[in-house]
Amino acid sequence: MRHRHRHRGLTPLVLAFGVLLTLLASSPALAAGYRYWSFWEGAEGQWQYATQGPSTARPADGSALGFRFAVSQDAAAEAAKPRAAADFAAVCASTPAVEGRKRIAVAVDFGVPADAPAGDAPPQDTPRTACAQVAPDATAAEALAQAAKPLRYNSAALLCAVSGYPKQGCGEPIADTEDEQGPKPSAKPEQKPSAQSEFEGGGPSTGLLAGLAAVAALAAAAVWQSRRRR
Repeated sequence: MRHRHRHRGLTPLVLAFGVLLTLLASSPALAAGYRYWSFWEGAEGQWQYATQGPSTARPADGSALGFRFAVSQDAAAEAAKPRAAADFAAVCASTPAVEGRKRIAVAVDFGVPADAPAGDAPPQDTPRTACAQVAPDATAAEALAQAAKPLRYNSAALLCAVSGYPKQGCGEPIADTEDEQGPKPSAKPEQKPSAQSEFEGGGPSTGLLAGLAAVAALAAAAVWQSRRRR
């Protein structure tokens, strides 16, 4: 009899976990990626995802900086790299050195039309390169401003637009359904890190939270019922 009572006490727990698995399987998928300007630094001819934003990074003379607008995954390793080479010599070859100034090669890649927000388009198909000549203590943002203004930032200092592109928006999450049906404008875009800060993962849906609460309630009821029968 004791074994049977214990088995009955576990039944609500089994049902609770079944409910949880069903909720997880049926919950809406989180954003597949983000539409944003990513920031890159050249190292031995290769682009590496920058570890800090352009407003704080202070590149040395002879550095190469890259900026790419694209829909990319929420991970540096999966972000779209600039399609221009990280080649300081090629970009700044015709710009003579000046005492008291540093030269920075800047590559700006506006991305492809498929990644453009609704109603907008990249200003050019191929990446743009320029040799910025700035003060010795200038930041990457200052070098970018000299090479590809106007820039647009939001209130959180996120880089939203380079050379006026895109016209609107700033680091919006892109849902899975958008990949299939085309880009859709967001009424209240969430500010996600672009070239300035870190990404934050999306939170659980209201339905999932309610399901978790139901699971917790069932589990508590199972424990109470088991103790009562003992």
